[in-house]
Amino acid sequence: MEQKKVSGLEDYRANQIQVLEGLQAVRKRPSMYIGNTGMEGLHHLVFEVVDNSIDEALGGFCSQISVVIHTDGSVTVSDNGRGIPVDIHQEAGRPAVEVVLTKLHAGGKFGKSAYQISGGLHGVGVSVVNALSEWLEVEIRREGKVWKQRYQRGIPQGDLTEEGGAEQSGTVIRFKPDPQIFPDTTFHLEFLSQRLKELSYLNEGLRIILEDERNEVKKEYHFEGGIRSLVSQLSQGKKVIHPEPIYFKEERDGIQVEVAFQYNDGFLENILSYANNIRTSEGGTHLTGFKTSLTRAVNEYIVKHQLIKEKDELPSGNDVREGLCAVVNVLVPEPQFEGQTKTKLGNSEVRSLVDELTYSFLSVFLEENPQVARVIGEKVLQASRAREAARRARELTRKKNSIESGSLPGKLADCSEKNPEEAEIFIVEGDSAGGSAKQGRDRRFQAILPLRGKILNVEKANLGRILSSAEIRNIVAALGCGMGFDFRREKLRYHKVIIMTDADVDGAHIRTLLLTFFYRYMKSLVEEGHIFIALPPLYRIRDGKKDYYAFDDRELETVLKNLKSKKVSLQRYKGLGEMNPEQLWETTMNPLTRTLKRVAVEDALEAEEIFSILMGDAVEPRRDFIKEHALEVVNLDI
Repeated sequence: MEQKKVSGLEDYRANQIQVLEGLQAVRKRPSMYIGNTGMEGLHHLVFEVVDNSIDEALGGFCSQISVVIHTDGSVTVSDNGRGIPVDIHQEAGRPAVEVVLTKLHAGGKFGKSAYQISGGLHGVGVSVVNALSEWLEVEIRREGKVWKQRYQRGIPQGDLTEEGGAEQSGTVIRFKPDPQIFPDTTFHLEFLSQRLKELSYLNEGLRIILEDERNEVKKEYHFEGGIRSLVSQLSQGKKVIHPEPIYFKEERDGIQVEVAFQYNDGFLENILSYANNIRTSEGGTHLTGFKTSLTRAVNEYIVKHQLIKEKDELPSGNDVREGLCAVVNVLVPEPQFEGQTKTKLGNSEVRSLVDELTYSFLSVFLEENPQVARVIGEKVLQASRAREAARRARELTRKKNSIESGSLPGKLADCSEKNPEEAEIFIVEGDSAGGSAKQGRDRRFQAILPLRGKILNVEKANLGRILSSAEIRNIVAALGCGMGFDFRREKLRYHKVIIMTDADVDGAHIRTLLLTFFYRYMKSLVEEGHIFIALPPLYRIRDGKKDYYAFDDRELETVLKNLKSKKVSLQRYKGLGEMNPEQLWETTMNPLTRTLKRVAVEDALEAEEIFSILMGDAVEPRRDFIKEHALEVVNLDI
């Protein structure tokens, strides 16, 4: 990314900073501005500062951003952009940088002259970071000079002062989150790294450096291929059917549209969409425009080149997107996001533009690349035929009173609670453990569904084969919310779906298979926090007539050390079935004493990659992954 060191400097001064309102109520009601004061809100502070640097990169004025987590719990974000203006703001009578840091909705992104396109929290970002920090220090390198100022809980501790000369331009902001606001001020490296890596993909050529001084870790993200590199990453572990991602980038009426995609021989659709560097997890007009035009262009090619008989039904949009990895990235001068979370783009003009540009590009590309076009066409037609087979499979399951009939599976021991928010279901490995769980549960709100062995690996199976799996049909019928394209979150019968398997290799494999199924075909259950993993103990320690439980070897050592008794007997559980109902209830199912792990997706890109590598067909990436992470394994059952 080429940095413009001088050009644009004259157009980025105090008169571009518009003041709308002050910082009242930010410290009193922080969740209104950053979502919450938990882990997400804490890390959002960093992303808001980074967003300002990204805006500089979008304008072509910044080529490198650095984020450093310090040992004292503070974070520094620096860039080599133009530097926040330091001249006096006409309305406020104070330096522009001070206005930006102390006034809500004050920034260059509200006027068109400073930033044509920007992301961030509607301009409240850096001032909110200042308000919610114990202290913040800003350093501006601009026009050959260095300027500094310090704040405490949003209040300036002195005037902006000039402190020497500078050869390069840029902004450095260092802040420490206020423990009066955040119960836990510990930054998590992985939480930051996934977003910074994503930003590096979306801004081709931008270099982002992340350093953690606490454990001397340094990561650097720099992708010359931009979103093409991201598509290649998403396709890792899959067998692609054409060698390079298909890519185009165009701009019209101030809106930039960038699309990259690649087909693999799998059965899953994976499309990531972004607007102004913000992940639009619920899609929106840009995603709709891409899907519509892709279906139209591919079907027109299939008909024109007689890959299908005239009487045959054209492939559906779902057929066209089977085995597709794609990234749709748009930059919009005035984005309209539905909801405060910015997860769905609403601009109607973006839909028609993405549709037009994608269709125009693909119509030419498919004609000029017949080998790639034909292999895509054949893949789509295969999907269409498989869909018809899946329809017949659904008809079969309907007759068998399974998925779509509303009938519950025979092995399900349901609960009496009808309010889904109060109900939970345990998906249990094996009939033996299922029997203990059924006897030990609280029948009022706990349902039990035993599984017979390992379920199908859905990463390698088409929909027809998935629907023919009795175990998967039982899971879908029990949960009541459908799956895949028929998924309806509002019909979920239990708001806690708890996977309860043995603490051994087979149990771990079953967990992985179940998580793969949920992530691929009921994804919002994972994203919204409905999936949990039960943690049964590995050991029972009996001291006289009293039992103690340990969940791993380290905890066992601690228990034995504290007991200091010669009458201790030790039992290592090989499976849940070895526990009697009372033990299973007390250790693993009782809400007052159990330990559950909520399954969350902090890094969507890494989750996609791991599921593809571990559960896909390609052997080499899986072997490399195992070699890389072998030393991280604990409690290996051999």
